[in-house]
Amino acid sequence: MKNLIALLSVFISLNITAQNPITYVNPFIGTGGHGHTFPGATVPFGFVQLSPDTRPDGYNDWDGCGGYHYSDSIIYGFSHTHLSGTGVPDYCDILLMPTIGEVQLENIKDNNPKLGYASLFSHKSERASPGFYSVILEDDNIAVELTASARVGMHKYQFPNAQKANIILDLTHRDKLLEGSFIEIVSPTKIQGLRRSSSWANDQWLYFAIEFSEPFITAEIIDSVNNVQLNAYRFSSKIISGTALKSDFQFSAVGGKTIFVKCALSPVSCAGAWKNMQAEVPDWDFEKLKQQAHDTWNAELSKIEISSKADENKPLDAVDNNLVIFYTALYHCMIAPNIYQDVDGKYRGRDNAIHTSENFDYYTVFSLWDTYRALHPLLTIIDQKRTNDFINTFIKEYEQGKKLPVWELSSNETECMIGNHAIPVIADAALKGITNYDMPLAMEAMMHSANLDHYGLKFYKDKGYIESNEEPESVSKILEYSYDDWCIAKMLSNSPNKYKLKTNAETGNLDANDFLNRSKYFENILDNDLLVHPRFNGNWYSPYDPKEVNFNFTEANAWQYSFAYPQWMEEIILWDGDNGAAKKYESLLDNLFTTTSPTTGREQSDITGLIGQYAHGNEPSHHIAYLYNYALTPWKTQFYVNKIKTEFYKNAPDGLIGNEDCGQMSAWYVFSAMGFYPVCPGKAEYEIGTPSFDKIVIHTENKNTFTIQVNRESENSIYINKFDPAISAENIPKLSHEDILNKKGMTLNLSDVPTKISIIKDKNNYSKYENLLTAPIIEYANASFADSLEIQIKAPQNKSYFETENIDNIQIFYTLDGSNPTDKAMLYKNKIVIHQNTTIKTIRKFDGKYSGITTAHFTQLPSHYTLNYLTKYNAQYTAGGETALIDGMRGTSDFRTGMWQGWQKENMELVLDLGEIQEITSAGAGFLQDIRSWVWMPAKLEIYTSTDGKNYALTATIQNTIATNNYDSKEIQNLQTEFNPTKTRYIKFKAINFGPVPDWHPGKGGDTWIFCDEVWAK
Repeated sequence: MKNLIALLSVFISLNITAQNPITYVNPFIGTGGHGHTFPGATVPFGFVQLSPDTRPDGYNDWDGCGGYHYSDSIIYGFSHTHLSGTGVPDYCDILLMPTIGEVQLENIKDNNPKLGYASLFSHKSERASPGFYSVILEDDNIAVELTASARVGMHKYQFPNAQKANIILDLTHRDKLLEGSFIEIVSPTKIQGLRRSSSWANDQWLYFAIEFSEPFITAEIIDSVNNVQLNAYRFSSKIISGTALKSDFQFSAVGGKTIFVKCALSPVSCAGAWKNMQAEVPDWDFEKLKQQAHDTWNAELSKIEISSKADENKPLDAVDNNLVIFYTALYHCMIAPNIYQDVDGKYRGRDNAIHTSENFDYYTVFSLWDTYRALHPLLTIIDQKRTNDFINTFIKEYEQGKKLPVWELSSNETECMIGNHAIPVIADAALKGITNYDMPLAMEAMMHSANLDHYGLKFYKDKGYIESNEEPESVSKILEYSYDDWCIAKMLSNSPNKYKLKTNAETGNLDANDFLNRSKYFENILDNDLLVHPRFNGNWYSPYDPKEVNFNFTEANAWQYSFAYPQWMEEIILWDGDNGAAKKYESLLDNLFTTTSPTTGREQSDITGLIGQYAHGNEPSHHIAYLYNYALTPWKTQFYVNKIKTEFYKNAPDGLIGNEDCGQMSAWYVFSAMGFYPVCPGKAEYEIGTPSFDKIVIHTENKNTFTIQVNRESENSIYINKFDPAISAENIPKLSHEDILNKKGMTLNLSDVPTKISIIKDKNNYSKYENLLTAPIIEYANASFADSLEIQIKAPQNKSYFETENIDNIQIFYTLDGSNPTDKAMLYKNKIVIHQNTTIKTIRKFDGKYSGITTAHFTQLPSHYTLNYLTKYNAQYTAGGETALIDGMRGTSDFRTGMWQGWQKENMELVLDLGEIQEITSAGAGFLQDIRSWVWMPAKLEIYTSTDGKNYALTATIQNTIATNNYDSKEIQNLQTEFNPTKTRYIKFKAINFGPVPDWHPGKGGDTWIFCDEVWAK
């Protein structure tokens, strides 16, 4: 074992013992690139994250989400809350900054810190370790050290010799301050206040209590909005409320001076903050608090011990990058969620009322779309107590906020991301025996959340799928909802008596079989190539490119989401070898990883870490490499898992290939470095990959010690050739949760070359996968037509392996009048030809069961209308193509549903050809405004007419009448007018672009959009 290690310039040299894993943690990993982490002082799952802010603008600065970026050279101050690796900015609350000389309360943003209180700094002077951060502020030569407890941050400022030493408190830093915020001077050493703000969390309440180690000489509080300035002297008690609050506190630093500051936080009250300070940091012993933070981190990180034989031959001062990467990843897994209650148990609930927790701790910051995949499963092994606390928090949020959290932040539901992924967190824990909470109420909350009607759930429940014209990100939502439903079905079927479920409106009167059937709804969007394919107006979405990133998916494309039904993938692949499913999926996985084609479509900053179309920088891909185990080629899992670990995780500021996302990116590494991974949370088992170390010791909460011993042919061996206990002939390599909790360990022998183990699978070991009776596809050329339209109705998979038995006995029924079909409706036998506006509805029937209903609307165009585009619409916003603006189908206020054609930066200019000269008296077009998304109404719409298509006359000009200065404006408007009867064949519509994004908007200077859904003339 080493006694000393130097971790570049960012580490403090410490003695290394088995109980000192913090020595291997590099808090700067992820602070560069797109990791979005912060390097400052925090304790495991603590409320306070005290860290430097180098990015003053969180709104228009994606890489500034965490407040700090390694590429920067200016520190604007030290704030007390930070988000770890999110893709949306918030926090960076209660900013303090020490300065000397004349007070400056402005903080500039133009890289000229001499104009404000910000300061240059150098990475050479930075030091960081778990629970500690230090730096030199170069402008004033002030040495800053920071440490923290769970609810209190402590600052140590060493000032040079100066007449005036200042400490700035800026509540305006980063996001919008709301009414009710205040700063109060309590005494010459104490201040308190409330920062109530709006950003990602719409209404965040953060009380603070600040104490100085010596009295200030003078102070001032300024509210610049109301032009209020208050000067206070010693022993003056003053308070100012406002929405632009700043203050400064002045001390003498003659001869140089060290001043300490303590800042305690509370979501409840100033009194709560003072209680937190007294309980956690009652004195001024900075070194003691720092040591307590280090000890706390060592205790948590020591839950997993790792070592390698290769370490024994390295010099004592060598940097072992694998150990650094591992323990930093484990460190990142313990930053969030954050405790969100005072020491007396009081917390602010989802209803904004104050509650008191009983027998559990209340938490916040739940990035569940990310963390349900690996972070929470990891904590079911090493932190079951907090897992119970998280679920108790979920239940309280359900009681107080009427639904389970989706992405909760400071008791605000941000509604960010998709799915109901508190459900798998609860199910995974419950099915592993973690049940210290109100189980019936948890089950009720899960079923209630899965049975709401928002975010496409109504369409999903009613017919088994969501179409892209009904809801944005429809494909991803279908897949995520179906997985959540499987989790509910598992819980219902495993312990129905234990949960004593109510059967009322909260649960929808559904049972395990209902949710089990819903968990197969993903089949409705699988095409013949086993790729997920969006649906649109009854048909497949077209044009379709599985590499295209568009609004049918959540931060991904079809390739990355085509493996997102882990709840059934093993059963589908392994049940029946006669179908060759394993070979099909192996080929599909090979194509995913080996294609040289890049992603197409929308630029998506989250899609990074590409191997073919696999994207490790975002969560939907995280389990995919392990699916080769199901395809009976585990050596390919071992190859790609090792490739991902070694290429996408580094001991460097840009050492994370994508957003950390509150621990998920790191949890993948922690699991994979240990040699296993939870492909499907809710199954109490893990797929075997390839370990990075020669010995892994896991200390579980039930006091068991599980050891993974690895024997390698060489240092580069990654392929498993022996597994002890041995793998049975019918099973792929697995590790059960029960094994980890109750057995002593396992041994793996690794070789340098793939060991192609022959796994003979026995379908009797798997329950037969019962196919879903999928909803029909209505195939047609265009939804609008001139004279007649030919239509066919087909099965989505069309005799793929999903439907191999009795497919010819499946009947299809349909109606042409918009009524819901039954088996009394027309029986489909051959193509259908329509000659007028028609709504077709169709179902499939087999063995007494019905599929969901498929609906398509068709519009007969007047005469032979056509469109000629003088400026081409953007490829991302086609609305279906050349006839989309004359098909009679109108868009909703959500442009992501695909019903709008879009033009960016340029005017929309197109010509409607009526086919012959006609007399018209009115014309117009429909437009959308969504200012938050850079979509503005056209400044005006000009309408020109022509009989020959060459010579046009301006017939009408229609000015926009909707206000264009409201950031949250989302409106639909018809720009139309009537005019004197005019004979014409050609009508030109010219919508004038609004112009650059205004200066008041976060995207100032950007290129705005025009969105149109229909043009007409009468």
